[in-house]
Amino acid sequence: MDGDGRAHAVEFETWVSGSSLMGEPKYTDDFSHFDYVNPDAPKTGDARLAVVGSYDSFNPILTKGEAASGLGLIYETLFTPSYDEISSNYGLLAQAMYVGPNFSYVKFRLRSDARWHDGVAITPEDVIWSFEQSIELNPQRKFYYSHVKSAEVTGDNEVTFTFDQQGNRELPFIVGELMILPKHWWTGQNAKGETRDISHGTLEPPLGSGPYKIKSFSAGKYVEYGRVADYWGKDLNINVGQNNFDTIRYEFFRDSTVMFEAFKSGAYDFRMESTAKTWATGYDFPAVKDGKVKMDVVPDESSGVMVGFIPNLRREKFQNPKVREALNYVFNFEEMNRTLFYDQYSRINSYFFGSELASSGKAEGKVKELLEPLRDQIPAAAFDAYANPKVESREDLRDNLKKALDLFKEAGWEPRTEVDEEKRDNGFLHKIMVSVGLASDPTRIVMRNAKGEAFEIEYLLNGEAFERVALRLQASLERVGIKLIPRVVDSAQYVNRIRSRDYDLVYLGWSQSLSPGNEQREYFGSASADRDGSANYAGIKNPAVDTLINKIVYAKDRSDLEAATKAMDRVLLANHYVIPGWTMPAFRIAYWDKFGHVDPLPKLTIGFPTIWWYDQAKATAAKM
Repeated sequence: MDGDGRAHAVEFETWVSGSSLMGEPKYTDDFSHFDYVNPDAPKTGDARLAVVGSYDSFNPILTKGEAASGLGLIYETLFTPSYDEISSNYGLLAQAMYVGPNFSYVKFRLRSDARWHDGVAITPEDVIWSFEQSIELNPQRKFYYSHVKSAEVTGDNEVTFTFDQQGNRELPFIVGELMILPKHWWTGQNAKGETRDISHGTLEPPLGSGPYKIKSFSAGKYVEYGRVADYWGKDLNINVGQNNFDTIRYEFFRDSTVMFEAFKSGAYDFRMESTAKTWATGYDFPAVKDGKVKMDVVPDESSGVMVGFIPNLRREKFQNPKVREALNYVFNFEEMNRTLFYDQYSRINSYFFGSELASSGKAEGKVKELLEPLRDQIPAAAFDAYANPKVESREDLRDNLKKALDLFKEAGWEPRTEVDEEKRDNGFLHKIMVSVGLASDPTRIVMRNAKGEAFEIEYLLNGEAFERVALRLQASLERVGIKLIPRVVDSAQYVNRIRSRDYDLVYLGWSQSLSPGNEQREYFGSASADRDGSANYAGIKNPAVDTLINKIVYAKDRSDLEAATKAMDRVLLANHYVIPGWTMPAFRIAYWDKFGHVDPLPKLTIGFPTIWWYDQAKATAAKM
């Protein structure tokens, strides 16, 4: 290795069972198990989880409909990641991989003993068929694998993926993430003699190869997975100490409040708490006080993140960056954090917030060198430190609103004082009532453009959990004459409207790995902006961003990757594509005390239920 950050697998062009984008993989060929598992963990008991929403299919590759949670327990990939190192993968269905010169192709050699649950061997034809169906039926997968030119059988138990470009060091790794499906089952017949069709949803429990299979279910209500006793891969070193529960069950709830009450009563075992108020005030029930329910805050070292209010740039009113910047000046995060979130959160100031890839300060060194050729295409602010507006005093609030109004004016929008005809009443008694606060003032401020159009925003909400946030944002926007209309829909409608871009504003985001690559095209690339169902929620079409994404994808070493990532981060921030939200660099977890896990947990995941196990003594005590 010459210090360029490439894995041993790439450098020496040889068959390897483990490979890394960050240098040498941690685990050698003869390792017995990952360091973060208990190899002697008992194989028993159950784990119960809960999900807000529903499901209508067990088809794992379609974008239409809602697939059941936990289908990854049934299916497997060619290679699988370790959880205590960044961007390292080890052979699962594939025994080994071979990366061609300059990343021009990758070969996978399948394990000869890999089997589907019906005992049929997993073949290269299954791999190729899975790839072809994924890119045909899933637009995101088609885009993600767009540089795979061909997939073909090239030897005994061997399949080769050839790329239409060279130098893209991540392509072999993302091909290794491909979920493999049984061709003979999906093209066969069901119990009624009907030919199955993978292009449609199904509630027939599918055939898989993984450590679990569907044991029982009630459509949209629950699905229970049972551990496969004769699972072909149970003794692989990558699986030792994992998949310890006899059953894993997912319960589905329509309402988050009802779901939390179910946890308190012991209806399910484990939850990741997403609501600051609930974490601060909701866990005062007897089981917590008695020690039967544990509460932990686990540091999140697995990724960077950007979440926030995302305006849809496909709407004309959001296309001027001054409008988007103005919206950030109107947003009063500090007040919301204090009154709603119990000061638990930090404001996000990077698309890679919380990671070493986040930009900061003035652009220097390699980062500046990457930005200089783009100077005429990007805002000058990309060279400076990014900072969100703050409200720490009344003066700050006043100054921020003034700045917002100036930006709106520059973008062609101005507030006007108008009479609300529904509230008009020129009688003397009404005026007295207005003066003492018993009636509302018939005048109102309305933000309008030169065409006379009012600035209104429909804020799409997935359920009621974010309504109190919406009401605070609504009140802030009213100060400058913008009408915010919260629109609460159920999870199915929400997913469909996101996919079809039918929204003005949403609160969404992106979790970023510590080794970014081709997925950045899906998040921020021009080619994904107009594709329904992509993760380019804002509709970003920016040649400078595209240029920097290519610098990320074709980075030759870690230093170049970090510089390109920070440069792209700066350009995205300077264009104000998102009104940044908030986060805490940790997971809040609560669980009934009937489990064991290694301490410390691996840095990249909490690992529940995969690497946890059932502790019978604890479970008995928790019931007492």
